[in-house]
Amino acid sequence: MEKYKVGIIGATGMVGQRFITLLSKHPWFRISVLAASSKSAGKNYIDALSGRWAMSSSIPDEVKNMPVLDAETEAEKVAAAADFVFCAINLDKIKTRALEEKYAVLECPVISCNSACRGLPDVPMIIPEINPEHAEIIPVQRRRLGTKRGFIAVKSNCSIQSYVPALHPLIKFGLTKTLVCTYQAISGAGKNFDTWPEMKDNIIPYISGEEEKSEYEPLKIWGKIKGNQIINAAYPLITTQCLRVPVSDGHTAAIFASFEHVPNEHEIKKLWESFEGEPQRLNLPSAPAQFIQYFEEPDRPQPMLDCNFEHGMGISVGRLRRDRIYDYKFICLSHNTIRGAAGGAILLAELLAAKGYFE
Repeated sequence: MEKYKVGIIGATGMVGQRFITLLSKHPWFRISVLAASSKSAGKNYIDALSGRWAMSSSIPDEVKNMPVLDAETEAEKVAAAADFVFCAINLDKIKTRALEEKYAVLECPVISCNSACRGLPDVPMIIPEINPEHAEIIPVQRRRLGTKRGFIAVKSNCSIQSYVPALHPLIKFGLTKTLVCTYQAISGAGKNFDTWPEMKDNIIPYISGEEEKSEYEPLKIWGKIKGNQIINAAYPLITTQCLRVPVSDGHTAAIFASFEHVPNEHEIKKLWESFEGEPQRLNLPSAPAQFIQYFEEPDRPQPMLDCNFEHGMGISVGRLRRDRIYDYKFICLSHNTIRGAAGGAILLAELLAAKGYFE
């Protein structure tokens, strides 16, 4: 097949860099244009980074000398050079929504890692294994925007992708309430220990906006399309606390869950290990062969050992046990800049490509 031409908006940031590494040898997608803020625009990619390359692998040769365009003032040029764009630019929500809608109106589909459009009732927020059917709202959004081809689809917040996949197969038992505490890596803030030395030997018990997103977004993921909008699910009731911890990569979550019909441990583990979604059935290039793995060892999963499971696209679970207040408690882990950000967005783009939304 002829590869889709792909643009990356926010190409110099941490998530943008992760897009670069994951797309450099992608079988369906080819990087055709890079864009960022005005501070980086007008330079070649390697010069725009100015020593800020944070990935373990080298900058791919094919993008080193690619010019970086201004994502805002040169939007028409970026849109003309791409079949669709990934957006991971760091702007405030008002500017981000305006920018993403601008590209959509230019008839360039946007796959976004940002939160600005996640709450819009006609913008699908998709974890491909869980709610691929939400893509069916795209024609409604196109009517609102007045487009034939352009639209916005978003991936969910990085932290909920560690635990929502583990809770999803258990919905059938009547999941009524869940308490979640997340322990989030510093790469989720676009930083490493060189750029954020204050995080060494430290925990920050606050991440702006994270708890609100963690409580709202799963309900949209589990919602249903009714008429011209996605209606959020009413249950489960969700309460969260989100902490930044001194870990390079990998968001860990401690989950407590209660059910109307309490399953046994064997049923839960069997559902986790056998769970697959549309990406696995379609054999999409970035889909993990095994979506969820379970550890019997009491000290797993661990970010250092397990966040790269299935090339960073799988979910690791452990320590399932009964609880005295809730029915069960367990631990989840995902790679926050791969499954939780760039990799999850790429898998979403593969799903939309397979279903013809870029045609």
